[in-house]
Amino acid sequence: MSFFPIGFTAPFVLSALLLLPVIWWLLRLTPPRPRQVAFPPTRLLFDIEKREETPEKSPWWLTLLRLLLAAALIVALAGPIWRPAADTMPGKGPLWLFVDNGWSSAKGWQNMQALAEELLDTAGQRGATVLFAATADGASQPLIPQSAAEARDRLRALEPRAWPTHRATLTTALRKAATEEQPGAVVWLTDNLSDAGSDAFLRDLDAMSGDAGVSVYEGLDIPLALAGARNNADALTVAVLRRDGGAERSATIRALDLKGRVLAETEARLEAAATNAEARFDLPVELRNDVAKLEVAGEESAGSVQLLDDRWQRRSIGLVSGASVDQAQPLLSPLYYLQRALSPFAELRVPRDADLARAVPDLIEQGVSVLILADVGRLPDNVADRLARWVDDGGMLVRFAGPRMAGGADDLTPTRLRAGDRSLGGSLSWEEPQPLAAFSENSPFAGLEIPGDVTVTRQVLAEPSADLPDRSWALLSDGTPLVTASLRGRGRLVLFHVTADTSWSNLPLSGSFVEMLRRIIAIADASRQTGEGQGTSNSSVEQERTMLPPLRTMDGYGHFSTPGADALPIAADAFDEVEASRTHPAGIYGSEDAFRALNVFRDGDALRPLDLGPLAAKAQRLAYPTAGPTELAPVLLMMALALLLADAIAMIMLRGDLERIRHGIPLRSGIVILMAAPLILALSGEGRAQDTSSDLFALNATLDTRLAYVVTGDPEVDGTSQAGLLGLSRYLMQRTALEPEAPVGVDITQDELSFFPLLYWPITTTMPVPSDDTMARIDAYMRNGGTILFDTRDQLSAGLQPFGTTENGARLRAILEDLDIPPLEPVPIDHVLTKAFYLLDQFPGRYSGSPLWVEAIEPQANEGSRPVVAGDGVSTIMITGNDFAGAWATTETGTFLFATVPSDPAQREYAYRSGVNIVMYALTGNYKADQVHIPALLERLGQ
Repeated sequence: MSFFPIGFTAPFVLSALLLLPVIWWLLRLTPPRPRQVAFPPTRLLFDIEKREETPEKSPWWLTLLRLLLAAALIVALAGPIWRPAADTMPGKGPLWLFVDNGWSSAKGWQNMQALAEELLDTAGQRGATVLFAATADGASQPLIPQSAAEARDRLRALEPRAWPTHRATLTTALRKAATEEQPGAVVWLTDNLSDAGSDAFLRDLDAMSGDAGVSVYEGLDIPLALAGARNNADALTVAVLRRDGGAERSATIRALDLKGRVLAETEARLEAAATNAEARFDLPVELRNDVAKLEVAGEESAGSVQLLDDRWQRRSIGLVSGASVDQAQPLLSPLYYLQRALSPFAELRVPRDADLARAVPDLIEQGVSVLILADVGRLPDNVADRLARWVDDGGMLVRFAGPRMAGGADDLTPTRLRAGDRSLGGSLSWEEPQPLAAFSENSPFAGLEIPGDVTVTRQVLAEPSADLPDRSWALLSDGTPLVTASLRGRGRLVLFHVTADTSWSNLPLSGSFVEMLRRIIAIADASRQTGEGQGTSNSSVEQERTMLPPLRTMDGYGHFSTPGADALPIAADAFDEVEASRTHPAGIYGSEDAFRALNVFRDGDALRPLDLGPLAAKAQRLAYPTAGPTELAPVLLMMALALLLADAIAMIMLRGDLERIRHGIPLRSGIVILMAAPLILALSGEGRAQDTSSDLFALNATLDTRLAYVVTGDPEVDGTSQAGLLGLSRYLMQRTALEPEAPVGVDITQDELSFFPLLYWPITTTMPVPSDDTMARIDAYMRNGGTILFDTRDQLSAGLQPFGTTENGARLRAILEDLDIPPLEPVPIDHVLTKAFYLLDQFPGRYSGSPLWVEAIEPQANEGSRPVVAGDGVSTIMITGNDFAGAWATTETGTFLFATVPSDPAQREYAYRSGVNIVMYALTGNYKADQVHIPALLERLGQ
């Protein structure tokens, strides 16, 4: 029941308010206790004439006070709630609850999840079943009515995705569910963004919902998005998108390299009512080529990230021409057409020196990846040798024919050439100019449109050979080669059998010429990165046809994680047409040496608001609550207590007990006040471990063994740490002789740390860097034998891989900057941690991609084994990014709070075993490094 903005959990209790008139009538007719007057004989004459009569009825203000007291108690017992959620529960039939969990929900996910939990709790209280659907997860989820408890478990495991919503994919399963049982109510927690199938989904939802109402929650805070990164000739640009054209605002865009280091920052200003803006990075081309990631600072979302691979790099291309009229007649120069074709996507370098002996080596020294020679015949021997070594090391040499090549060529061509050239058309030739033939499927040019007006009038011919068809990338209609290519060492030789200008063909005037050059340049770096050896000339084409497996995918917050089981490979030749989805999450695909980036948004995309028009008048638009429901019962109970104390004071005044107080006579009413004082203190605040005395904290920490975690100030993270260590404590009690008590959170700024041999410290970006005094306490704790397990919860190993460094990792480095940290290494296979209790070779948590880092121990020079360190030999620091607490966290009933990534029961079991080994290692030291344990370990291994 709800009387907006106040609702009641037990509204029937309000019927007691009808008794207030009866209470008023009783209080009005009941006078207060008569006033006691001292009657000493010597004062008899002073009191003969009474100056004040005892009233026959209670004063009106006292009656009103007591009525307010009764009313406050009745309303408090009715369970009042301030700003309850709208009542959208079904009267008959299941509740259909849709949640938009695409990339756009990341910023407001906590509000969306809290509202969904409240709706599920209400449905559970009313015994209604729930059909719960996440619109970004497709039809693979169970789209059938379930209990509210099952839907709540699914909701808790749900997270924002690194792709947009795909609502239309739910339609088939929803139609089947609606056929079996019509919904009683439909609630949609939307991000207010339209996707490709939104209109069809809305029309279907209107038909499937029948007579049920549709409540749509709107107004979610949508992150800014990035799309259409371009590495132009003068700058690197990216489009900044927002859903609604609101007020003027600015955003900081950061450019990061492969290791996560910030290379540059720039401001993008969105004008009032504008939905997009451009961010521009004016950097040298060499620095722009190092950019691997663009992100909007402060926006934790996959849509706020643009990943860049080598396709965004501006390759350095050297251009050399053998013609002598380049500068005098620009339109007759082959360099003119090459520059116009290549300048949009490459950095062009033309030598000033016309001498090939100096121009070619100078371009090679500048680090060009592609060298184009236009109508250069036979090269000098020293230049040819230098160029051959460069190609063998992975360079690509592209040559264009011409009169000079027709007169004779060197060995740096993909095939042997006939002397002279072939003329097609003209008065002295019987042959007509030849058009281009269709490109074969094995050619890098496959799929390009063949312009019908392109013809060739002259060409240099290749000597026929058995492998000439394999080396031909493009042919004329008569079967003679137009473009040939071959491998040489790790590099490649490519030859256009026509000139780069219009003297032998009109190919340079067509768009196909630009696309052919673009595809040739695109495979240049791939050949160098993969280190291709000798083989057919079309090996790169075969590589383009291969499948690219997911290497590292993003979650909905824009952080890299291990690819899930649903992530599938992408065909390399179709990569540009693939959109981010459940089977292809945004991330990088391929291998560490050669990968491609898949983003949520591409060039030309925009954020379109959702149009609820197809739902017509059936949709009830609601706003997301800015704050959760607030229980008013504690406030009303405090008010009732205050009124009770006021009543007691009034009675003291009316009975004349003030004189007794002045004479030191004890009062029974004082007892009531003293008894109420503890109740006031109990209701006024919530106690914490850090609020107790230091002696009590010391007793709790030393009388029982307890696991401890560092309080970060983030309620969600601290709750996960407490639940995780509680789950691990239960596991330790079941599997070991250790029986720890409930874990305790410690404040590193004031609590004594020496009571705990092991501290679990989750890293958050909001936690401030501790002060120098605090770091001194931490340093003393570690030097005296304490161990701290730092958990960045985002796979710290990513810092050593492409795109690895995260904000949590940066915060950890800032915390450890002033500490004397020893060298670290991943846990070696012979480390004590691998056999402290269980035999382990990995230490996963909720994630499994990060190693566990410990102090590095150098092997003994004379024995080749790891020495036994003095003392207990326990590493004072451990670092992981696998989110141990998330894997250990359970509820009071033993239900796991978070799903592992990937969802694997064996991974959770190994996470618990890792926790057991870490605790045993911290408590017992390196005693298992003793050789006496080797026979027992070998026996367990079955050796």
